[in-house]
Amino acid sequence: MAMYVYDFIEGNKDLKDLLGGKGANLAEMTRMGLPVPPGFTITTEACREYLRTNSVPAGLLAEVEHHLRQMQARIGRTFGDPRDPLLLSVRSGAKFSMPGMMETILDIGLNDATVSGLAKQSGDDRFAWDSYRRLIQMFGRTVFDIPAGEFEGGDDPRELVEAYKKVFQAHTGREFPQAVHEQLFLAINAVFRSWNAERAVLYRRQERIPQDLGTAVNVMAMVFGNRGEDSGTGVAFTRDPATGRRGSYGDYLRNAQGEDVVAGIRNTMSLAELATVDPASYGQLLSIMQRLEQRYRDLCDIEFTIENGKLWMLQTRVGKRTPAAAFVIAAQLVDEGTITLDEALHRVTGEQLAQLMFPSFDDATAPPPLTTGVPASPGAAVGAIVFDSAAAAAATGPVILVRRETNPDDLPGMIAAQGILTSRGGKTSHAAVVARGMGKTCVCGAEELRLDGDTLVVGGRTLHAGDIISIDGTNGRVYAGEVPVHPSKVVRYFEGQLTAHGDPLLSAIERLMIHADHTARLDVHANADNGPDAARARRFGATGVGLCRTEHMFLGDRRVLVERLILAENDNDRDAALAGLLPLQRKDFEELFTAMDGLPVTIRLIDPPLHEFLPSLEELTARVARAEALGEDPGRDGVLLAAVRRMHEQNPMLGLRGVRLGLVVPGLFAMQVRAVAEAAAARKAAGGDPRPEIMVPLVGAIQELEIVRAEAESVLASVPGAPPIRIGTMIEVPRAALTAGQIAGAAEFFSFGTNDLTQMTWGFSRDDVEGAFFGRYLELGVFAASPFESIDADGVGELVRIAVARGRAVRPELTVGVCGEHGGDPASVRFFHDAGLDYVSCSPFRVPIARLEAGRAALTGATGSDSR
Repeated sequence: MAMYVYDFIEGNKDLKDLLGGKGANLAEMTRMGLPVPPGFTITTEACREYLRTNSVPAGLLAEVEHHLRQMQARIGRTFGDPRDPLLLSVRSGAKFSMPGMMETILDIGLNDATVSGLAKQSGDDRFAWDSYRRLIQMFGRTVFDIPAGEFEGGDDPRELVEAYKKVFQAHTGREFPQAVHEQLFLAINAVFRSWNAERAVLYRRQERIPQDLGTAVNVMAMVFGNRGEDSGTGVAFTRDPATGRRGSYGDYLRNAQGEDVVAGIRNTMSLAELATVDPASYGQLLSIMQRLEQRYRDLCDIEFTIENGKLWMLQTRVGKRTPAAAFVIAAQLVDEGTITLDEALHRVTGEQLAQLMFPSFDDATAPPPLTTGVPASPGAAVGAIVFDSAAAAAATGPVILVRRETNPDDLPGMIAAQGILTSRGGKTSHAAVVARGMGKTCVCGAEELRLDGDTLVVGGRTLHAGDIISIDGTNGRVYAGEVPVHPSKVVRYFEGQLTAHGDPLLSAIERLMIHADHTARLDVHANADNGPDAARARRFGATGVGLCRTEHMFLGDRRVLVERLILAENDNDRDAALAGLLPLQRKDFEELFTAMDGLPVTIRLIDPPLHEFLPSLEELTARVARAEALGEDPGRDGVLLAAVRRMHEQNPMLGLRGVRLGLVVPGLFAMQVRAVAEAAAARKAAGGDPRPEIMVPLVGAIQELEIVRAEAESVLASVPGAPPIRIGTMIEVPRAALTAGQIAGAAEFFSFGTNDLTQMTWGFSRDDVEGAFFGRYLELGVFAASPFESIDADGVGELVRIAVARGRAVRPELTVGVCGEHGGDPASVRFFHDAGLDYVSCSPFRVPIARLEAGRAALTGATGSDSR
């Protein structure tokens, strides 16, 4: 029979899969001899079995009773004893932290008899009845889904108990359970069920946490922070989770329970102030924090309670942190000899670096702030005020969610909002913790805010829903209106405008980027169509251009030449149009080769259908109809309309484009190849080192490539002074991936066009499906992420693996890269490393992100700061 229950002393921090993060860490602290209330953990296996069968696993209740008897023996109190009752807390605890998404129930074991025993033992009648009131409220809401608003407030806790009992009976049709063991088992079942609560499912989807893990349940002896002024509860961090600065940070609330701190209902004192209130507990807490950070070799997040002057540790975990803090702390721990550079690199992510590259407010042009709150999660956010989660989720433009405090039900609005602003709470409130985890800008505890319905009063001003505000999560300032932003200092560093010297964040980034480049096997190229973009990509660390889209060179004033090519009625007209395009293309390529001197530049021959360079069918039809209605000659519009109708396709994505254009339109590809060769020859004559490569798009059969290659080689041979130029193909069609062994016979390199490969593999038209049903697919879990944002490893990825293997079986020296948008996606970069590619190519802005992930992908055995 499976073992479903583990005493805290039986586990350790490495058993998160079985005991959940909270249970594993409680076990670790117990093993360290720290003051942890006695308790036990019900495993995630029990939860999965409960959810699978919708019933309590066989033997679980007997195991719980056995461990409860052991706990009673150690403590010397009995569960349900009316004279001196043992009370329990029941808390969820999944492998990955999901703050506030699942359930907690406190004070299990109170009833009409035991409340008197608690009052007598504590000497505080009000405390005992208030605890009973809390139990009925939490139990009713959590176990029986009674709306929280049904439990109205009041001053006399004894009267509230009677009122809450009536609310409970009215909603459930039964009296509040007086049997304490029934309370416990109902609470355990409720925690199991909360794994599938809507907000929990949404949070896991947002954080990419698997949906099948299940939660553990932690049953622990109650300790009380609301026993008087010598009691309290708090949350502490061993370093600042916002900036990474060394030191102890956190919040403490006197005469309160833990949920009061996390909920942000009351504003807290800083952890440093605890030193003046209770110096003994403060000193002990600092010592424990140091031990925990040494044990976990990372920033630790700690929850604690002080009961009548005695410190108790209720939880620890590797703490969530902002992107800036992640880089700074990783570098600090290397300096302190705690972790290696490999481990430090593994503890930061491309997603975090991307967030640091977003712009921030320009303080020099910012108006005086309306108010200043607690800077809980850095960044600059501008949007219209919304006062509830539903409005944020329904908004079509950027919004700021403004609340007194947030709770787990606000998660949809927090995901949708640009930023979160609350009038209550601190750095450890629900809003702050969730916002940091999502990389959202957040300001908490702005006490001057007065919220009343759909209005916000602050600093003598009244703001309404829809008014624009700006919030700065770095310094806590709140502004009326839209504040101008300036580029991220991280971007300015990559641009070469700032040095890293003296700046902890930039120094950490520089150090880890250097190590990533040293470690990486993958090269990182850029998608760039002109000299300025290529130059920027090179400053950002690109080692080549993986995709130059030549069709972008046909836009603007050059459209007229493309029109001439399309409308050409004979060879002479077509040749004249191509001759007009040749010097323009040559000049573009010279600029590109100059910017990327000494590095490879992969030039894709024209890919989209030619009619995309003409006005739309609808626009031309309207213009011609208008002219004819007025009795006027439509002139050139009439000619263009006839051409567009002639070239119109039902599905252009699968029509006359890519290599098919080169085979159907004589001289088009030859003109582009000549422009490449002549530009390279000119750069070489000028002392440069051009390294062009020609890429043929949309090949599906080797015969297509062989025909284009023969024409290209003939052109290249006719250009004196041109350097060697390799010819390869994009793998965008599933057939090309499956016949890659054949195609490799005529291709010196492959580059996966994963955007089109994804469309054709899934049978999706991206322009149509993303707005039509992708949202629903994400909700239903069909996708964990859009396959256009992160590579579909099982489907599209399998085609990539097949093509790499079959291509290199024929041509072992085959260079293989990727130039779709996936080239800058962190998860996709790791996949491409594992698949054996030589490089990824992405937009210039995402080059540093891909460089970092390429380094991380090459690491083996390092451990990261998975604080999910």
